[in-house]
Amino acid sequence: MAGTILRIALGVAVALTVYVIGASMLRKFHVAPPEEPDPADIKAVDLRYRCIVCGAQVTMTAAQDEDPEPPRHCREDMVLVD
Repeated sequence: MAGTILRIALGVAVALTVYVIGASMLRKFHVAPPEEPDPADIKAVDLRYRCIVCGAQVTMTAAQDEDPEPPRHCREDMVLVD
């Protein structure tokens, strides 16, 4: 009888330990999304970018800055097309 109680207590302790470790690991993945930009800060732009790897093109019509960072495609920065 004592062996059965010991096994149950050990099982509960292991399950609780696994749960606590798993929950703490999942909590570390929580990343808050970036804040939405203020609509008053958005400026009209007319920029065209091209991917140097595959040739895909993007037209940017609105940005927060007059000179925004180029978008990324194929894991590379796109280049500004004149």
